[in-house]
Amino acid sequence: MKIKNHRLYQDDNTQVPYVPTNNKGETIEPKFLIMHYTASPSAENTINWFKNPKSRASAHVVISRSGEVTQMIPFNQKAWHAGLSEWNNLVGMNNYSIGIELENAGKLTPHTGNNWRSWFGSLYHEDEVLEAVHKYEEEMAGWHLFTAPQLEAAVEVALTVVNFYGLIEVIGHDDVAPTRKVDPGPAFPMMSFRSKVMGRLDDSSRLYETTTDLNIRSGPGVDYPPLEFSPLKENTRVEILNSFEVWKFVQVVNHPKKSEARGWVHGKYLQEMDFIF
Repeated sequence: MKIKNHRLYQDDNTQVPYVPTNNKGETIEPKFLIMHYTASPSAENTINWFKNPKSRASAHVVISRSGEVTQMIPFNQKAWHAGLSEWNNLVGMNNYSIGIELENAGKLTPHTGNNWRSWFGSLYHEDEVLEAVHKYEEEMAGWHLFTAPQLEAAVEVALTVVNFYGLIEVIGHDDVAPTRKVDPGPAFPMMSFRSKVMGRLDDSSRLYETTTDLNIRSGPGVDYPPLEFSPLKENTRVEILNSFEVWKFVQVVNHPKKSEARGWVHGKYLQEMDFIF
């Protein structure tokens, strides 16, 4: 991707879909990229809401679950995505950041059977849900998983804006407004995403391995039961997706059912491998 006149284009010079909104402010010089989830039933729903003056909300880019990218505001203009916010002694992060919204139902509550319910009433099967504790909360909840095409598109867009504008960090809405917001939440792989986008570790995620046979649990603590494929054998390779105190939410590498091979382990029994994945 490339940027021309603060708008996003494909490499073949085709502009990505652009849906303008008047919910925007003055010219800015962005320093940060802030990631969000939409907490809505669809990307279209979010785009229409951001077009509505009554919403007093917007973002620079919305990315659907299929990976379709829609821009709504030029990257050098203020979008209204962060609200009351602060980071590194900067107050009002709309003035200093580009906002990307990922279509996602967000935080979910248990429903009947194997389903989880969103705040707007839609149901999601447990296969689409991660059970985890948010880093700023104490209770387990369900979190709508992001899709691979969506995350791939997000990395491509993020790399483009970070490199073009020289952004210095990728952070979450929950980082700049921790008492109000929980997005993008535990289901978003912030550690590996940030690494790939900011060019650290050769654009790769670090691998870890277990130092002993290690229980992998449904939540961050010994009170949570081990998962069906527990324990992990010594020297099992994992990627850390998120953290809660000493507990690490990991993806087991090369598991035959990779989408199911995620859970919580005690970080004491992980060691970083000396090569890059």
